[in-house]
Amino acid sequence: MNKKSKVILLPCEAYEEERIYTNLKKGLELLGGLDSLVKKEEKILLKPNLLKRAEVEKAVITHPALVGAFGRILKEEGYKNVILGDSCGTGSTRKVIKGTGMDAALEKLGISAVDFSQGVHVAYPQGIQAKVFVIPKELKESDCVISLCKMKTHALERITGAVKNSYGFIYGLHKAKGHTRYPSADSFARMLVDLNLYVKPRLYVMDGIVAMEGNGPGSGDPVKMGVMLLSKDPVALDSVFCSLVHLKPQMVPTNYHGEKMGLGVWRKEDIQLLTPEGEISLEKAVKTYGNTAFRVDRRPIRRGLWERMAKALNIFQKKPYIDKSLCIGCGICVKSCPVPGKAVNFKNGKGKPPVYDYKKCIRCFCCQEMCPKKAIKVK
Repeated sequence: MNKKSKVILLPCEAYEEERIYTNLKKGLELLGGLDSLVKKEEKILLKPNLLKRAEVEKAVITHPALVGAFGRILKEEGYKNVILGDSCGTGSTRKVIKGTGMDAALEKLGISAVDFSQGVHVAYPQGIQAKVFVIPKELKESDCVISLCKMKTHALERITGAVKNSYGFIYGLHKAKGHTRYPSADSFARMLVDLNLYVKPRLYVMDGIVAMEGNGPGSGDPVKMGVMLLSKDPVALDSVFCSLVHLKPQMVPTNYHGEKMGLGVWRKEDIQLLTPEGEISLEKAVKTYGNTAFRVDRRPIRRGLWERMAKALNIFQKKPYIDKSLCIGCGICVKSCPVPGKAVNFKNGKGKPPVYDYKKCIRCFCCQEMCPKKAIKVK
């Protein structure tokens, strides 16, 4: 009989550090304690979701209270060599966290926030989709990674959670190149699975106290979910997230390919769900903590000949578009487009909103992720 993957569900209604701290300690105990995951002498890299600079209340980044509480636990338990970093969508680690409260919490704890300084090419010959990565030097020099992810929607992969958070381990501009190299949801998901298998984060912690629904991962709306999730299995963790928002886990490419490629499991019979009060069925968890109104893409996946024809004819495809009433003409969408020659540009002049060339557009939605005014949506 296969051993089930443990996912810890911690009810938490507000960003009160003491409450988060207490809950995280209970969650870590249920997983066997930090000592079972990390040795005291190891160099630890904490990797939150720092997509871009945004007000904490907008649920774009992992909440500083959770990061601070987890850092406090590490320090209290004798872990001295800890840094925090992310390869952000725009800006750098220090710029994104400045003024959010995360910077002050880390300084108080003696944890350095680092801006990734150099890319290192690493081989991963056993990869299914990706056999080479360019990762930050700081990651290469770390012994252990702990992923502090955020519960959010995603235009390409439906959700961004534990598996997707690892894309911040790709250095700098190589993130944009990855979208052109792996343009479909499936190829991008397989690359993410390979990346997780290479980096091997020891623990995944999800901030779902306030999640993001709708036009995620950067322009959606905050929605209260009231939970934190912990697991060593990122696929199982993301699958519980999916169930809580009434999305079939197998509809998320990172879950589907993650199980096939051996990263983790998504089926409920292979997951043991625990709370501080004891084991709980997924059905009861969904009934107690789920949100049927959570806005996420639940449309069925088209497979086979129909999908190939639709792509070839460039019809019935999701695509980004600009709400001209919200656009300020900043050009961040143009800058973030990874396509050579740009699929979005100032064709009509810089005084007017950019326009799309959908023949070039690869539907990576980098433009939508980075827009600071929520002016880019997907239809």
